[in-house]
Amino acid sequence: MLEQDVSDDLFARDVRFTENGIRLPLGNEGLWYGMSGTEGYKFYVPDIETQQVAFLGSVVENMANGGVNDGEGNNVGISIRLRIRDGLITEVEQLVSRPEVQLGGGDAGDNTGGLFGGSTTGDRVAAMGEPHPIFFEVIPEDERHTREELVQAGNYYFTALARHDSQGYYPFTEDCERWENGFLATDDCLANFTGDSLNGIVDRIRDRRFVAADAERGIIFAFAFFDHHRINWTWQLAELFKIENGMIRRVEAIFHQAPFGIASGWSSYEQSISEEIQSVR
Repeated sequence: MLEQDVSDDLFARDVRFTENGIRLPLGNEGLWYGMSGTEGYKFYVPDIETQQVAFLGSVVENMANGGVNDGEGNNVGISIRLRIRDGLITEVEQLVSRPEVQLGGGDAGDNTGGLFGGSTTGDRVAAMGEPHPIFFEVIPEDERHTREELVQAGNYYFTALARHDSQGYYPFTEDCERWENGFLATDDCLANFTGDSLNGIVDRIRDRRFVAADAERGIIFAFAFFDHHRINWTWQLAELFKIENGMIRRVEAIFHQAPFGIASGWSSYEQSISEEIQSVR
């Protein structure tokens, strides 16, 4: 992407590409146009079973110079899913959370509704440095979950948050933290969910697409949409969960405000408005 090189050695001829739910030609549009550096936070989730890999992190984008790698530009938060078939990438799905830019230039602020005090998602995610050590802890073989068990455990989070009433099933460890766009949202997920501060916070969590699972380390990665009907507001997000013994130990998410009701570009209409699990294989 940095070199803007859609190499036949890497990509299938009919490769499909979306950015933020919109299908685009692969090679010189979206982040492919303006990416100017690869430095930043990097977390990879390989799914050997389905030949997919997911990524959550940050890169540098400079729209002013068409992505010339000159060390200039803005940090942007990014999540990516790749599907591989016969040694070639056939699908590229990415979510990019970048500072909003006004016509004529100028930074219009972060695309997260002012939740984080004016700092940008990319800056905060880049500042995380390295993934937390617990993500690299290997689960003993006799304690590992299947891919579908990891999907089910991750989905408990979405179900617990949708139309939250503090009375649901909240499978969090006592030390569970949730990080949103590089910001520590809570250092006690269980207390957060059993309290009432989240009550009614989300009307619908839909298009729940679980795309990559690393059973060896107990990690599941998902894309989803959070809809807020009263304000016509949708969060488009990527989220990963560390699962141990069926319990969620750590959550990290990157998201941005998207047009209300937007779809992922990978689901049918019926799937895009459903809160049912999609285990993407």
